[in-house]
Amino acid sequence: MSKVESTFDAPPAASRRSGWSELWLKEDWWAIWLGLGIVAVGLVLFAQGASWRWVAVTPAKWSSFAQLSTDLTNNWQRYVVQFLLWAAAFSVVLSALGHKARDFLPAFVFIYVLAVIVFVIGQWDVANYYGFEAPLVALVVGLAIANLVGLPRWLDAGFRVEFYVKTAIVLLGATVPFTLIIWAGPVAILQASIVSIVTFGVIFWVATKLGLDRRLAATLGVGGAVCGVSAAIAIAGAVGAKKDDAPIAITLVILWAIVMIFVLPFVAHGLNLPAGVGGAWIGTSEFADAAGIAAAQTYGAMAAKSGAGTSDQAVLAFTLMKVVGRDVWIGIWAFVLAIVATTRWEKDAVGRRPNAAEIWYRFPKFVIGFLLASLIVTWVTSSYSLADYNKIVNPGLVAPIKDLRTWAFIFCFLSIGLTTRFRELAKAGSKPFIAFTSGVAVNVVLGFLLSAWVFAAYWTNLGK
Repeated sequence: MSKVESTFDAPPAASRRSGWSELWLKEDWWAIWLGLGIVAVGLVLFAQGASWRWVAVTPAKWSSFAQLSTDLTNNWQRYVVQFLLWAAAFSVVLSALGHKARDFLPAFVFIYVLAVIVFVIGQWDVANYYGFEAPLVALVVGLAIANLVGLPRWLDAGFRVEFYVKTAIVLLGATVPFTLIIWAGPVAILQASIVSIVTFGVIFWVATKLGLDRRLAATLGVGGAVCGVSAAIAIAGAVGAKKDDAPIAITLVILWAIVMIFVLPFVAHGLNLPAGVGGAWIGTSEFADAAGIAAAQTYGAMAAKSGAGTSDQAVLAFTLMKVVGRDVWIGIWAFVLAIVATTRWEKDAVGRRPNAAEIWYRFPKFVIGFLLASLIVTWVTSSYSLADYNKIVNPGLVAPIKDLRTWAFIFCFLSIGLTTRFRELAKAGSKPFIAFTSGVAVNVVLGFLLSAWVFAAYWTNLGK
C-alpha cells in the first residue's frame, strides 16, 4: 500500500472550510484551475496558429544511443523550460494550500529527472515492442526503487500523487470531447456502459459478502470498472473511504494491469481476432489507460503481421472503449456514490443521517474540471468533421495537451510506485484481492463475448 498524502478521511463537518474560500483552499479546485489554464492557453495559441507543442516536449522514439543523444541534445532547452513551468505552477498551488515550496522544489527536481529517464525508456523500441509505455515504466521503476532500494524521507514532499492525477484527469477531459463520444457511436458507449455497471456490481457484491467495508468495496469496484488509479482516488474521496482504501485498490489495479499487458495481446493473437475486435476486448478488460494502450499497440502490430487488420484499428477500438467509453464513467460513479454514501451509508453519533450538503463536499470537484475541459474542446471542435478533427484540431490543440497530460500521469505513477510497499499490502489480507480478481474475470469474459460475438461486426469493420 501507499503512504502518500490522503484526504480520504473526511474531517468533522464543523471544521470544514466552506463557501467561496474553497476555490483557492482545496486541492481539487486548484487542479481545475491549473488544468483549465493549460487548456485556455492552448486555445489561444491554437487560434493564432501556434500550440503548446514546443513546451510539451517528449523524448522521440529511438533504437540507438546515437538517436537518443541527438534528440536530447537538440531539445534540452525545451525540457528546462518545461521543468520550470511545471515547478512554478506546482509551487504556487502547494504554497496556496499551506505547503512549503522550498521543501517541494528539491524533491520535484528528483521526480522530473526520473520522469525524463522513464519517458526515455518508454520510447525505446524494445520497450515499445513488449508494451512498456512510459507511465507503466514509471510504475515499475518507482516500485523497484521503493521496495528494493528505499529513499530519504525529505523526498516525500514531491510525491503529490493526488494533485498530479487530478490535474491529469482535468487535462484528460480536453482530449475526450463530447463530439468524440458522438463519433464513437452507440455501440461503443453501450458496451462500455454494460461493462462498467456489471463489473462494479460484481466486485461490490463479492467484497461486501466477504465482509469488507462498503467504502472499500466501492473503491475497488470503480477501480476495476472504470479507470484504475484515477477512479480509485476519485471514488475514495466521494464515499469518504479510509486512508488505506485507495492505495489497496491502486496496488491491485497496477498488479492486474501489468499482467493483462502480457496476457491479452497474446491470447487475442492465438485466437486470431480481427484487430478491431482485439482492441475492443483489451479496452473492455484492461484497468489503466497507459497499460491498455500498450497492450492495444502490441496486438495491433501482431494483427497487422498476420493480416487480421491494421494497428490503427486496434488502437482506435481501444480508445473508443477505454479512453472514451469507460473513462467518462468516473464522473457518473463519483456523483452516484457520493449520494449513496452520504444518504444511505452514514449516520452521525446520534443516529441522524448526514445533511445532503455532504454530497457536495464529498463530490470530487476535479471531475467538474474534466467535464468543463471536455465541453470547451467540444465547443471548439463542433464545426469540424472527424477527418478535420484528426487533421487540424488533434495535432494543433489536443495532442500537445495530451503530452502534458502524460507528463502529469508519469509524475503520479512515479509517486505511487515510490511510495508503495508490497509487504504492506499483505496486512489487508486476501479479501480485497479476491473481490477485485472477481472483477478481472468478469471484465475478460464479458468483454470477449461483447467484442467477439455480440458487437463483432461493428469492431471488425471499424475504421474501414
